[in-house]
Amino acid sequence: MLSLSSSSCAGDARRVAEERRMKESNSDLFDPRTVMDSDFSRNNGGVSSDADFAFAFNDSNFSDRVLRIEIMAELPESKSDGEGCDSIADWARNRKRRREDIKKEIAVVYREEQILNCNEPDTEDVVAYENLEEEDVAMIEESRSGAGSSQIGNVTALGDDPSWSMDFSTVLRVKTIHISSPILAAKSPFFYKLFSNGMRESEQRNVTLRINASGLVASPYSRSPYCHFVLLMTEEAALMELLNFMYRNTLSMTTAPSLLDILMAADKFEVASCMRYCSRLLRNLPMTPESALLYLELPSSVLMAEAVQPLTDAAKQFLAARYKDITKFQDEVLNLPLAGIEAVLSSDDLQVASEDAVYDFVLKWARTQYPKLDDRREVLCSRLSCLIRFPYMTCRKLKKVLTCNDFDHDLASKVVLEALFFKAEAPHRQRTQAAEESAITNRRFVERAYKYRPVKVVEFELPRQQCVVYLDLKREECANLFPTGRVYSQAFHLGGQGFFLSAHCNMDQQSLFHCFGLFLGMQEKGSVSFAVDYEFSARSKPTEEYVSKYKGNYTFTGGKAVGYRNLFATQWTSFMAEDSLYFINGILHLRAELTIRH
Repeated sequence: MLSLSSSSCAGDARRVAEERRMKESNSDLFDPRTVMDSDFSRNNGGVSSDADFAFAFNDSNFSDRVLRIEIMAELPESKSDGEGCDSIADWARNRKRRREDIKKEIAVVYREEQILNCNEPDTEDVVAYENLEEEDVAMIEESRSGAGSSQIGNVTALGDDPSWSMDFSTVLRVKTIHISSPILAAKSPFFYKLFSNGMRESEQRNVTLRINASGLVASPYSRSPYCHFVLLMTEEAALMELLNFMYRNTLSMTTAPSLLDILMAADKFEVASCMRYCSRLLRNLPMTPESALLYLELPSSVLMAEAVQPLTDAAKQFLAARYKDITKFQDEVLNLPLAGIEAVLSSDDLQVASEDAVYDFVLKWARTQYPKLDDRREVLCSRLSCLIRFPYMTCRKLKKVLTCNDFDHDLASKVVLEALFFKAEAPHRQRTQAAEESAITNRRFVERAYKYRPVKVVEFELPRQQCVVYLDLKREECANLFPTGRVYSQAFHLGGQGFFLSAHCNMDQQSLFHCFGLFLGMQEKGSVSFAVDYEFSARSKPTEEYVSKYKGNYTFTGGKAVGYRNLFATQWTSFMAEDSLYFINGILHLRAELTIRH
């Protein structure tokens, strides 16, 4: 029977206050939370040499307790996560296979235990412009309360209760290590609570940890004169490395599979400094799609740790950069798991035609990964809808969102209404709203670097069919056009026909220098002809008013384009110069007026 140790009320109060402080900080007392990455290599991983207690490791002269590690027999035909692993991919495959084996074993042996787990995408609006030039590792938790057990962190502490005398496994070997409870308590909130919780086990000199030789499952409970901590852990080598780190602040194992095993052990024992150390070392290794996805699919307790955030952020950035052009890697991206597709869709730098294309791609991915409608609707609503930037979709596509069966109707109505209100705002209000929202929620109001740039359109029916189209380009977007690039606007409609604007960096045919050109084209739909009067204008200093640059008329047929190769009648270098008349606060403001001639 476990009993509370006698202590004064003042001592209890101090202990509770200190435990709360440790829990809130979620770090060890020596965890250098302000060390910059640049200091990592020259400061032993960010840990001060003042915290180096290597001389005391496993030395009875500097220890007050004995840690007894029992290594239990492996499951049949099993091996540890890191054994035989030469790469991250090997580690992931082994771990996934072993988790599946464990679930089967637990289902057979522990039936009475409680298992805790610690429409097709529319493409008709896409313009063919080119024709113009785990599961958390399970833990077994005893549901009974009272004599014989107490809960320490996420591990069950067991006493000398005969009811826990079942022994289905064999102890292969035992390691005994002298430990210093102040050092371990300072490094780990788990050990701090263990050694100061007032229960009988906190006063005992001997503490037993029981781990499985496979590194994945704890053996069933057995009688022992010691208190036991039974948990799912990484392999024996990882535990020894972790204990060494708590004294020495460095690791001897630096391969990716070993670091991941140690990271998992550090998470179990709440050694934040070791998690941060492993995270830094993993981040400095070459990243691959397999390793990036593995970092994003670690157990949730690891992912939520502040110490691992830089690693997961680097993994997200790697995937976003690799799959920036999702059309080029379409097959790979369609096979990404949910965590991977979230990382890709979160990027501002996607090389996509428009947000309409992002919406279509998300639907295609969801239908590929989640064939069942209910599952698909759940993941779209709870995880992916916030990553689609509906305010930058065309109104035609927004209408289709309202009738898409994959989305919950209430959510579809909400995002479409929100998008329409945003479109109706003045530009300065849009910028303010985007800045405010991206700071507190997500980036759904932030414009991506679309291949087909968004436009604002004002339409008139009387006295003649007419529209005024506004296209803004950033200075860096224009700079990227040199020497032969082009950028297209989203499609807009006049008289039932789709049109678009395209900005080019051209070679002036007469003077043989580069210059800025603007063109108007009609989408290739049927053989309908349209006679259109058009006028191109741009804001210009010092008045910052729109000044007409070119007028013309043209009878359009499908796929044709017309415009002016040197809109500003100047060389490219002058157009892009710091004192250019046409960039106002880094933005080139263009306007096109179209009128149908009868």
